[in-house]
Amino acid sequence: MTIKRLAKWVLASVAAVALVACGTDESAEQASASSQFETVNWKMVTTWPKNFPGLGTGAEKLAKNITEMSGGRINVKVYAAGELVPPLEVFDAVSRGTAELGHGAAYYWKGKAPAAQFFTAVPFGLTAQEINAWIYHGGGLALWEEVYQPFNLIPLAVGNTGVQMGGWFNKEINSMADFQGLKMRIPGLGGEVLKKVGGTPVNLPGGEIFTALQTGTIDATEFVGPYNDLAFGLHKAAKYYYYPGWHEPGSAMELIINKDAFAKLPADLQLIVRSAARQANTDMLDEFTALNNDALNTLINEHKVQLRPLPNDVLAALRSASEETLKEVAASDALSQKVYDSFVQFRDKVSAWHAVSENAYVEARGAK
Repeated sequence: MTIKRLAKWVLASVAAVALVACGTDESAEQASASSQFETVNWKMVTTWPKNFPGLGTGAEKLAKNITEMSGGRINVKVYAAGELVPPLEVFDAVSRGTAELGHGAAYYWKGKAPAAQFFTAVPFGLTAQEINAWIYHGGGLALWEEVYQPFNLIPLAVGNTGVQMGGWFNKEINSMADFQGLKMRIPGLGGEVLKKVGGTPVNLPGGEIFTALQTGTIDATEFVGPYNDLAFGLHKAAKYYYYPGWHEPGSAMELIINKDAFAKLPADLQLIVRSAARQANTDMLDEFTALNNDALNTLINEHKVQLRPLPNDVLAALRSASEETLKEVAASDALSQKVYDSFVQFRDKVSAWHAVSENAYVEARGAK
């Protein structure tokens, strides 16, 4: 189904629901008002470099879909990191109405609201499938909205990278001693864990990572996974590539919407924005799942990257440090505790189910 046909279907569905719920006369009035709605021009600011695979292109696809699904009544223009506002000022720009939409990751805003970090990735936490289940069916979205309410923002999930890689290092990681004094680009809760085990976390937007690693400003970095890391050329600045991404087992991307701008839209256009976001959320994970292994093969076979697993005792120590860190962050304020409690309860529940479903099947299938 093309986007234009999908737009017609969505509009027809909204009209049909309105007819049943409100009665013919009232629905006709609403339909007339919607058809007369003046076209709005919205700006979407992002934390990503222009046309960056998966993340930057994901923002572009989302903007295009909103525009086409709305029949052009919402015209969305995308501004890459630094084009309108610096990448780490997206949150403030949308909050104050400089832009109506922002595309990024919630853990960048931990300085605004510590609880925001739980809605991107939690070390040894939920996978992409699990975090979507928590957001959509486990109460996560309502909590996310509560965290952003003081900032005049509405959050929506718009993608996930899946399990990430452990990062790029210029030295081998053989024990926890190798983390002492390590300067690593690693945002969010993963950065707090690194600090606990003796490292120094550095929060950098994607566009600044390569130069920082190449010049020695940082000793190591994580970003996403092979698909994105190859595009950034990180293999040119470090040779050891470690897995698994203990710090980001399922990294959710977010769309933040200025609440005042959203409230001015008629109901059908609000539904279109939400529907486009839900579609984008699925599409990004599909893209990363389809392309990561090909990129990894290129890194190993063509660029001679040394792929290494993190030692089991290192993972065990990081897991222990992560549990301590999460409890400390949760205890920092009441809302963080509320989000943490919901997250942990859902993680425990879904882990029990996956022990006899997903995990058991993957183990039975085996690796080829």
